[in-house]
Parts: sequence; structure tokens; C-alpha cells
Amino acid sequence: MLLAIDAGNTNVTIGLFRGGALVATRRAATSPRATADELELLLAGILSLDGVTITDIGGVACASVVPTITHAIEAVAARRGLPLVVASAATVPLPVRVDRPGEVGADRLVNALAAIRLHGAPAIVVDLGTATTFDCVAPDGSFVGGAIAAGLELGIEALAARTAQLPRIELRTPDRAIGRNTVAAIQAGTVFGYQALVNGLLARIRRELAEPSGLDPAGITTILTGGLAAAPWAADLEAISINDPDLTLKGLAILHAEVAGGVPLDLGLR
Repeated sequence: MLLAIDAGNTNVTIGLFRGGALVATRRAATSPRATADELELLLAGILSLDGVTITDIGGVACASVVPTITHAIEAVAARRGLPLVVASAATVPLPVRVDRPGEVGADRLVNALAAIRLHGAPAIVVDLGTATTFDCVAPDGSFVGGAIAAGLELGIEALAARTAQLPRIELRTPDRAIGRNTVAAIQAGTVFGYQALVNGLLARIRRELAEPSGLDPAGITTILTGGLAAAPWAADLEAISINDPDLTLKGLAILHAEVAGGVPLDLGLR
């Protein structure tokens, strides 16, 4: 079995692959100060939910944007004797055409790898998480950068924390943009405003990605993923071709297969 770990700033998402097929996903809150011992206990507990132990794992693939978590994963893998692939610009088999490849988030590179291997190029991945990232794959299959914005939930938390009278609210799509009370007004500004941000930025990115090759921007595959990809408001985003909340985990399985000789991702085409 392959253990895929996507360690983000808010959550650690774990995927179990058996025979190349994703058989289970779990999520836990990120604890940046967790020791290797604490992380091993967390992994053991999460795996037990699906009747699996660490001794059942044959390899680990990790994409982490939290350096302390990366080091803890490396320590656990080393003492357990588990082969480990850590995603980075040096290990992800994609041309990375940006100014500083080493600064690109591992999850963004894994998203780009999954996009091109599963859906072809050009493509854009919109990852809705603590931050919202737009990851761009050019027609030649190279990662060419993208954009990063503060995530929707981060904006809500900041609004409540930095104002004296605005409450924390339930995140749902209101019926209208003109709110008749404070909660409705915040929901309108947050949800409709964020939809406009994503739609507007995505439209511009599609044009910029298509222009050098004379392509039709409408023909660029756009994939939605991340922890908020399943949120009701995300269904109203424009020009989304595919909604795949597990894209990053699939990208890790692809990375492991291509770099470490693991089992290829099962696309369910048989």
C-alpha cells in the first residue's frame, strides 16, 4: 500500500492507495510543532480507522508546505524503513519554468503533474484551501507559475478577528447580494465576492495561458480541487471543467510511480 500525505497549513490530508487505486482518505488538523513521535501516533491512529497499520505500508509520498511536518515525516519513514518520495522542484518530473523553482509549493507542483498526466495540457488547477492557488500547465507540459490569493475561510477569520462588531458566520451562499442584516451582508460580501475573485482571476489566467500559442481560452481544461472544492458555493464557479477534491493525492501516487517505481495510478478504465 502507498501512503500519500498532503501536509497543508490547516489540514494534513492522507490517502491510502492499494494496487494504484485510492481506497481511503482521511484528514486531521495540522500541528506544525508536532514531533516525529506525535506524528507517528497520529498516522497510526488514522490508519487504524481503515483497519490498516504502518507495517502494511510499502511506501510514502509526501507533499508538504510545512517544513516541520516534512522533517517529522522523514524521521518516521527513516525509522520505519519506509521508502519516501518528497515532492519538490527537484523530484517532480515536470519542467518548472519560473524564476525560483525551489520556492514553488510542493502541492502546486503535484497538482500540475496530476493535471497533465490525467487531463493533458494546457491546464489550470484551482486549489481551494487555506490559500487559493492557480497552478498553470503550458501547452508544452511545463509548469509556468500561477497566482496565490488568501483563502475564503482565512478572509472570514480575519474579518471577525480584526473588527469589533462583526461576528463569525456560517459559510453559505445567500439569496441576494444586498444583505438586509449583518450576517447576510457578510455572507454576500464573502461568498459572492470570492466567487468574483476566482472567476475574474481565472478568466485572465486562461487568456494569458492561451495567447502565446493562439489557443482558445475556453479550450483550456480547468480543474477544481482542495478542501473547499466540495463546498456548495464552489459549484457556482464559472469555467470549471472538472471537480476533483483528491487531485493532489492522485498526483502523489503518480509521482511515486514515476520516481520510485511504484504501482501506476488506477484510472478505473478497465
